Amino acid sequence: MVLANKSLFKDRALIGGEWVSAVSGVDYDILNPATGERIASVPDMGKVEAELAIKNAKDAGKEWKRKTAKQRANIIRRWYDLIVENKEDLAYLITLEQGKPLAESRAEVDYGAAYVEWFAEEAKRINGDVIPGPAEDRRVVVVKQPIGVVAAITPWNFPVAMITRKVAPALAAGCTIVVKPAEDTPLVALAVAELALQAGITPGVFNVITAARGHEVGEVLTTHRDVRKVSFTGSTQVGRILLRQSADTIKKVSLELGGNAPFIVFDDADIDAAVSGAIACKFRNGGQACISANRIFVQTGIYDTFAEKLCAEVEKLKVGSGCTPGVLIGPMINEKAVGKVQEHVSDARKKGARILLGGERHPLGGNFYAPTVIADVTASMVINEEETFGPVAPLIRFESEAEVLERANDTEYGLASYFFTRDHSKAWRVAEALETGMVGINTGLISNEMAPFGGIKQSGLGREGSLYGIEDYLEIKYMCVGGI
Repeated sequence: MVLANKSLFKDRALIGGEWVSAVSGVDYDILNPATGERIASVPDMGKVEAELAIKNAKDAGKEWKRKTAKQRANIIRRWYDLIVENKEDLAYLITLEQGKPLAESRAEVDYGAAYVEWFAEEAKRINGDVIPGPAEDRRVVVVKQPIGVVAAITPWNFPVAMITRKVAPALAAGCTIVVKPAEDTPLVALAVAELALQAGITPGVFNVITAARGHEVGEVLTTHRDVRKVSFTGSTQVGRILLRQSADTIKKVSLELGGNAPFIVFDDADIDAAVSGAIACKFRNGGQACISANRIFVQTGIYDTFAEKLCAEVEKLKVGSGCTPGVLIGPMINEKAVGKVQEHVSDARKKGARILLGGERHPLGGNFYAPTVIADVTASMVINEEETFGPVAPLIRFESEAEVLERANDTEYGLASYFFTRDHSKAWRVAEALETGMVGINTGLISNEMAPFGGIKQSGLGREGSLYGIEDYLEIKYMCVGGI
């Protein structure tokens, strides 16, 4: 591993400002998904370390919340500057342990840093209210205060952005935080935490626990009475478990869960733009994103033309190690992920779908899967019901606006949706009718730090980013002042 800034390579966890090993002394290996080679070993922590991190976070919170908003903002801004300065090293770490192409890793660092910059600015805008009093001798004042210790459990697919999107608003609000990064991608999380320390974050304010047994640490973070908020990004199945575990201590919970995003192409759409949007939306990070298009609905009149043009563009996507120049599709995260994609494609094939392109493991072997386009997908196929999380584009034919809206909304998920049309009246109707928290209209890229990211139905609770993103880290306190 070659890093320009060698201080960014950390293979110990961060608790109370100290880089520490597991109490048991046990480590587990981090593997490069492109090669299967061991990159490093990190501590395999559990209940004892989780409780210690919570204690350190609680103790550090006494000083951190006393800092003025501007003091916190300045420190967070320095953290942003350091992330940008170390962009190449952070991107390299992402590619090494997660697999995505370096160009995408650089874009993720920019995206993740943008949340830090945004919330450094929002720290100074946590405003209260003065409300007209109920009597002449009373005044009603509302203030907002940090909720306290926050627990963040983050996924492997965007290992920088999913951390900064939670840590930055927590720090801006005056909270302290314990982060449990995905077991597959802890190295870049530790590097980002090191930069936070270098920026001047008070020791104990930002803690990172590494663990191969994520459920054990997660149980402590969701049941401990000193943790007042839990923020989780991951599968709906795990989200349900964490929500149940948080119930007894009545924690505030934010969940960004799974999706089954519809991508709708109407027959009046700009087909070339729709194809470009589908490529960006479906194949970014090899399809391993919660807002990736999972069901591509194409109106009958342009179905065959769209399929032909999409295949032509997908065929150009070079597969390989993310560090290889020109590669646009890296490996999947692990063998289990490849197996799920294979199951979805096999089920579709058995039930009558046509494989237009790909449909099998890539000749490179290992965790590589060939970019795939499937035609004639129906409601009975697993790929229509479940999130595939891989480089597979399933095409579904539809006849009318009413039909596609019914089918698009026929899912327990409601994270993101997309559609292409040149009819402005239709654009308003469809956008308002789609049952998702986010809608992309004539675009396949919707994520940015200024917009509220989140879903409805079983895709989650709360919003991240934007001016709304800091609210879940705050408590509202009402003060009635009498005797005036």
